[in-house]
Amino acid sequence: MPRLSHLVEYAGARLALGLARLLGPVGASNLGGFVTRTLGPFLPAHRTAQRNLRLAFPEKSEAERAAILRAAWDNLGRSMAELPHLAALGPDDGRIGWTIEGEEQVAALRQGGAAVMLSAHLGNWELLTHLILREGLRGAGIYRAPDNPLVDREMKALRGGDRLPLFPKGPQGARQALKHLATGGVLALLADQRMSDGIAVPFFGHPAMTAPALAALALRQRCPVIPARTIRLGPARFRVVVEPPLPLPPEEMPREEAILALMTAVNERIEAWVRENPGQWLWQHRRWPKTAMPD
Repeated sequence: MPRLSHLVEYAGARLALGLARLLGPVGASNLGGFVTRTLGPFLPAHRTAQRNLRLAFPEKSEAERAAILRAAWDNLGRSMAELPHLAALGPDDGRIGWTIEGEEQVAALRQGGAAVMLSAHLGNWELLTHLILREGLRGAGIYRAPDNPLVDREMKALRGGDRLPLFPKGPQGARQALKHLATGGVLALLADQRMSDGIAVPFFGHPAMTAPALAALALRQRCPVIPARTIRLGPARFRVVVEPPLPLPPEEMPREEAILALMTAVNERIEAWVRENPGQWLWQHRRWPKTAMPD
């Protein structure tokens, strides 16, 4: 039986999602951005984001970093409020929707064969799973389930339900992901969050603990790693950029060295994306160790 706290949290989530549906994609996006721009600076995550920005962009002024953080709070709120509308978004109609840059990469994926789709918490990253389904790809993902099973069920439905398998983080999920790749599926992974027991990989010139699962899975199957990201153009309006595969390390390279080499290339790609659109990244999570972060 669900705990009372879970029921209260679930009721709040359903209320917020209901309001977002009522407002429509643009209205929901605008309200979400306003709420997080207003409340974000009062949350503990704001200080984490400030330290992250000082570490990543020491050359920028305080005013420049403050502007980036304000934009990041805005993007986060918009992304959350747009969730119930993403499945219904279609090609850009001049007001809302999406365009795809790199359609030839998507066409290659449609031909079949395993692939890892590398992404990061940029723009509205949740859109990628819906595009995978719309493009007819047999997709799946790895994610950390919320502690609240009721909220977890709601989030799974928003991300595609039974059409998009989501494997839990950990050994069991890794085995499921490997099986998915072995049978020619596309595995979507967000590779920009800290993993305490990961490997140290440079990110903005500083060691960052990074999950090696993406490289381990791709190297095990020798399948392409396709970088893909969303760029916010406005409320519920995006450009999805799908890039050519990253080069894989040679097969004769020792496994640990190959994993480090591939994850270094992954972090370099994500860093380039963040530098291009710094206000659209999720600065609010602790990406680097505390010892690396200036007060």
